[in-house]
Amino acid sequence: MIRREKKKKGIDGYARLKFRIFLRTALMMFAAVLFIIMLYRFFFWGHFANWVVAFLDTFIYRDYNKAWWAYNDNIRGNVEYIFCMAILAVFLAVLWAYLGSFTRYFNEINQGIDVLMEESAGDIRLSRELAPIERKVNSIRHTLTRRKLDAQEAERRKNDLVVYLAHDLKTPLTSVIGYLTLLQDEREISEELREKYLGISLDKAERLEELINEFFEITRFNLSDIPLEYSRVNLTRLLEQLVYEFGPMLGQKDLRCILEIAPDTMIKCDVDKLQRVFDNLLRNAVNYSFPHSEIRIAAGREGDNLVISFENRGDTIPEEKLERIFEQFYRLDASRSSQSGGAGLGLAIARQIVERHGGTLRAFSGDERVEFKVTLPAS
Repeated sequence: MIRREKKKKGIDGYARLKFRIFLRTALMMFAAVLFIIMLYRFFFWGHFANWVVAFLDTFIYRDYNKAWWAYNDNIRGNVEYIFCMAILAVFLAVLWAYLGSFTRYFNEINQGIDVLMEESAGDIRLSRELAPIERKVNSIRHTLTRRKLDAQEAERRKNDLVVYLAHDLKTPLTSVIGYLTLLQDEREISEELREKYLGISLDKAERLEELINEFFEITRFNLSDIPLEYSRVNLTRLLEQLVYEFGPMLGQKDLRCILEIAPDTMIKCDVDKLQRVFDNLLRNAVNYSFPHSEIRIAAGREGDNLVISFENRGDTIPEEKLERIFEQFYRLDASRSSQSGGAGLGLAIARQIVERHGGTLRAFSGDERVEFKVTLPAS
């Protein structure tokens, strides 16, 4: 239906061009017929004979009788052939003018394509009859410009990210080397201080591992052709296990996680990839929640879909940034906390995984509450 409507719209859009060509063709045909009638009268009603005799008398023979006999002997018997040649000349002239009207449109389109390739600032302008082509070419122009700007912005964010991550890699690595050097050099160190240095070194090493993993994510982000391996999964147990594993992180900020889901809720999905989505959303909620608050995870059916929401209390995300947080390499936190900031890939990859399952991932925020809602087909 949509294709038929577009086709009909395209036909209607060229109605002006069709009418202009029809009108020009009709006028040329009328002019040609009128000119042929005038030629016929000129050739066969005596005008041609009088004109030729007068020409011969004036410029060649200087004698009317000689001019007449010359016309009668040499030209009069060939008037029909001369008339046909005149008609052929008229036909070629009309055809040349007719083709010229078409080539003018092609020249305009060609000039418009040249402007499109030059990437000049202004829109392309064509004749009124070519308005549909003008709109399409300008639409292509705007799309290419937008894609170019998006690519440049993505490349800029990626380059900034590499610089930031390189700096973040150096910071924990320097700490690990420093504390291990102290442990090696200080022979008479207390057990308590040794445990402290080892604990700090371990924390920094774990942070270093996280950053290295994010470098791997950058290279793997566009590998979207990895097939999904579907299996039937107990979603209730999956989420319960997830909340249990996040216990230490929740305890660090005194957060309370509430899980609301019916027992033995089943779903068919790629469990490894979907677990990664839930892990990312819960980690995101923990990192950006107010201390001493609660995180609510709720799952239930809505029609033929399963909806899983992750809600936490935190700074309100401005409406204009709710979609941008799903862009690759976009970081909402401009201050880049080294402890909580990531590569800006987690939410982008999460949305990609959900969409490959035939679902959606959306964000909502207001009144110091942030909610991520995953909608997946129940079957």
